[in-house]
Amino acid sequence: MKFVDPKNDIAFKKIFGSEDTKEILMSFLNAVLDFKQDKTIVDVSLANPYQVPKIEALKETILDIKATNRGGEHFIVEMQKKNLGNFAKRSLYYTSKAYVEQLNKGNDYNQLKKVYFIGLLSFDMFDNEDYISRHLILNQATLKQEIKDFEFTFIELSKFKKALEDLNSNLDKWLFFIKNAQDLTLVPKVFSNNDVFKQAFAVASQYQWNQQELDVYDYMLLKEFDETNALKTAEKKGEERGEKIGKEIGDKQASIRIAQNLLKQGIAINIIVLSTGLSKADIKALP
Repeated sequence: MKFVDPKNDIAFKKIFGSEDTKEILMSFLNAVLDFKQDKTIVDVSLANPYQVPKIEALKETILDIKATNRGGEHFIVEMQKKNLGNFAKRSLYYTSKAYVEQLNKGNDYNQLKKVYFIGLLSFDMFDNEDYISRHLILNQATLKQEIKDFEFTFIELSKFKKALEDLNSNLDKWLFFIKNAQDLTLVPKVFSNNDVFKQAFAVASQYQWNQQELDVYDYMLLKEFDETNALKTAEKKGEERGEKIGKEIGDKQASIRIAQNLLKQGIAINIIVLSTGLSKADIKALP
């Protein structure tokens, strides 16, 4: 059996953002946000449910997951594989946008509901050692959360290193699934006694995907590969340019030292120009 990579944009949206798999999204949200008892999410409405996008329209396709629960609270889930350096601002923008868009023309602020942002990252973003961090608006003096309508949770998958035998919670299992499913050939026993996880693995099985979906999936993999190669090429060119500049700087510094020594010996400037390649102005400006 071969599973897709849940970190792939299309795969993530198909697994967690489909009308047919809302139980998967609810289980994931409850695990990430630690919702229990009366806070448990029992139903969600998807703002942009999964549809197979056309490859030529992928630049305009929204691939994040947006949902609301019965209480009207909003949830935004994003999978980000590349560190573009602006993910914190991006999360603030999407969260505030979702908050403001709740208002009708009457500006009845009482109707505004809390927005939760969940960012799944394939790179390190914070200095903390833990793979999950929650960010709230707190009163600086009392550390109380008196403004409660924004909450951010970031999961740095690069810091999640638990093996199968170490998975103790649903959160552990979801993160292991997202990070490692593409490397598995069978559904591990630790997942087999839970219908939601079995459903997630079933959706992630490439045998359940039609040809159009596989084409888009492969396109996204190729696009990511090309972007990675382009970045490596740019880095290599930058290193080569840096080495060239460094050599030029080193050569000039050596020429300056030679010129200084020749000046101390009373050698004529014209001869020093020929010996070092420095200009007369450069030589006259030497200390």
